[in-house]
Amino acid sequence: MPTPESGGHDERVLLLAPTGRDAHMIARVLGEAGVSAEACGDIHDFCRQMSEGAGAAFITEEALDAAALQCLVDALGEQPPWSDFPLVVLTSGGSDASPNLSLLKTLAAAGNVTLIERPTRVITLVSALHASLRARRRQYEVREHLLAQRRTEEERALLLAEAEAANRTKDEFLATMSHELRTPMTAILGWAQLLRSQTLSAADYERALEIVERNAQAQKKLIDDLLDISRIITGKLRLDVRPVDVAGVVTATVDALRPTAEAKGIRLQSLLDTKAGPVSGDPDRLQQVVWNLLSNAIKFTPKGGRVQVRLERVNSHVEIIVSDSGKGISVEFLPHVFDRFRQADGTSTRRHGGLGLGLSIVRQLVELHGGTVAVESAGENQGATFVVQLPVMVTSRQPEAAGTLPRRHPTSGGDDLSFDCPPSLEGLHVLIVDDEPDTRRLLRTVLERCGTKVTTAASAVEALASFTQSKPDIIISDIGMPGEDGYELIGKLRAAEAGSGGGRTPAIALTAYARVEDRVRALNAGFQVHVPKPIEPVELLAVVASLAGRTGNG
Repeated sequence: MPTPESGGHDERVLLLAPTGRDAHMIARVLGEAGVSAEACGDIHDFCRQMSEGAGAAFITEEALDAAALQCLVDALGEQPPWSDFPLVVLTSGGSDASPNLSLLKTLAAAGNVTLIERPTRVITLVSALHASLRARRRQYEVREHLLAQRRTEEERALLLAEAEAANRTKDEFLATMSHELRTPMTAILGWAQLLRSQTLSAADYERALEIVERNAQAQKKLIDDLLDISRIITGKLRLDVRPVDVAGVVTATVDALRPTAEAKGIRLQSLLDTKAGPVSGDPDRLQQVVWNLLSNAIKFTPKGGRVQVRLERVNSHVEIIVSDSGKGISVEFLPHVFDRFRQADGTSTRRHGGLGLGLSIVRQLVELHGGTVAVESAGENQGATFVVQLPVMVTSRQPEAAGTLPRRHPTSGGDDLSFDCPPSLEGLHVLIVDDEPDTRRLLRTVLERCGTKVTTAASAVEALASFTQSKPDIIISDIGMPGEDGYELIGKLRAAEAGSGGGRTPAIALTAYARVEDRVRALNAGFQVHVPKPIEPVELLAVVASLAGRTGNG
């Protein structure tokens, strides 16, 4: 049965007569006239159903006494704001002389009450009830409008609350990002200044280099995470899919992280089913998934704790289970573990660093591989367990061997900075264009160590002048520069070459603009190669040698 606030349109007419027989007779007569009527047992049943919802009510004067009057007055007074419940009372003839005159006047003053005197015709009674029902329908329309307005206000309030929460999350994330980026930068700049002072002992000199490198790698990891999230959000993350031996991926990651775990006094255990079956995926991205889960477990596990990774075959899936005995996850935060930019502790006093992007990246990468990831935790200080499910390959192609995977962080370039100079670079002339003097000096140092002749330019104007005076064999240019950028520079260089009838000088776009669309734009503008910063020295030399046609025995 619809209630006054449920949104239903109840158009029953409630009846109460001195005897049930009279009420049923009246209900039959009204039914024949097209009015749906329902007889009530007593005044309390009558008032209760009025409060619960009906179209109108009809009562005879004989059913009224002081108690019944009070019940009706209370029921009419308890209506919601939209309701003006119609009540029709059939009085005895000559109501002015009725012994219940005071009761009738009190009732009429209590609400929407219509008095009909006896004797009356059925058509008059039916007409009065139809009028009451029409009025009731208009009230229902008002109710629907009020309900819709209330729902709109509730939705607006919910959206406002969500927007405020999103703004708080954004502000917290920006504050965290600022802190996380500035913290390693402080160490890098500070130790760089000490190195420049040339007052450090040999031991401190080596320690300074280690600190600078460690903090630069930490900052690079933050930037990589931000770029990954950007690619994921814009749908531009691409996978290099091939058969992958998951056991090899897990083993490589465990070996890379074991020194970190041992330094914290944490037992790092692995239980791997080497025959779990290959999966179809990107080995580097899968290694990133395992790395993020394991490094997260190590970060939140105290000294003396345990971190375990298991690899199992479960039906048609491979499961990677990472469990720890660490901090655990509160019940309140558990549903938000994989949300972007969310951290259980976003305050300035938090004990653990990071941007809060790692687990969000894990979920996105796993789902891109057609898998799922879930988390369980009994609560704070009860540890946590993450379970990644990946579908097993249905083909029999040979998976990539575990030994082909580098045992390192999936986004790092390794720790060995030594490199061999390709003999073929001897005497090569390279023009370096970059507005950052530190970058120009770094590139020049690397290339000159290999016998390359290097010319540098701090702007597109300088580069054009240098190019006119002495055409180089290779151009390495930044993209983002004041005045004219790398796109404008390469356009002018290509135009100059076309006008002179000369060949096209191979050009490398070495830039911090590392999105897919940036690569496409650089290639379309006239560059042969797009290389994102930062670049390892050995990679720089390989790219230069390749473009110069001096690879292999050549």
